[in-house]
Amino acid sequence: MFIGYIIFGVFALISWLIQSRLKSKFERYSRIPIPRGMTGKDVAVKMLRDNGIYDVQVISTNGHLTDHYNPATKTVNLSENVYASCSVAAAAVAAHECGHAVQHAMAYAPLTLRSKLVPVVSFASSWMQWVLLAGILFVRSFPQLLLAGIVLFAITTLFSFVTLPVEINASQRALVWLNTAGITNYETHDQAKDALKTAAYSYVVAALGSLAALVYYIMIFMGGSRR
Repeated sequence: MFIGYIIFGVFALISWLIQSRLKSKFERYSRIPIPRGMTGKDVAVKMLRDNGIYDVQVISTNGHLTDHYNPATKTVNLSENVYASCSVAAAAVAAHECGHAVQHAMAYAPLTLRSKLVPVVSFASSWMQWVLLAGILFVRSFPQLLLAGIVLFAITTLFSFVTLPVEINASQRALVWLNTAGITNYETHDQAKDALKTAAYSYVVAALGSLAALVYYIMIFMGGSRR
């Protein structure tokens, strides 16, 4: 159990550091204007149009860093401080979310797989913590319960790894377009790249942390089932 706490602690610390760094960079780049003075909404609309996408709406949503693309409703949802901001950070985030819309339009395989996994992952996420807890408590008498919890957790881990190429590819699409469309220049392009790269690290850490936890639960199962 002690090893498990160390694993969780290490990944929790790394995740916190990356999130803190991401927040710091976002705040810094939010104060740097982009050359053409376009808001996040303007950037999103232009990227969609430049990619021949006319059936996706760009709307404002509440919260901070709550930006996302919803393939079900075909909406690019930008947080208030991105939607109306004329900054490097806003342009990078808006273009990234539109990168997902481009993926959707092109039937990008990892995004299609992730979308299909959403209902299953939603179910697994709702039950796995309770099943895992009960499984650990009764691992000696009823190891099958822990095994069921491991299967549920494995589904969420798979989802984390499927998410990686989706997010990285969306950022790559965003950066290429920001440069070719002239939204960023030689200086602000590197800043946009830095912001998106830091955001990508958070997904990598989350996936590796989930994998480490999965291995830990498997070790508990193997140890308990042998007794």
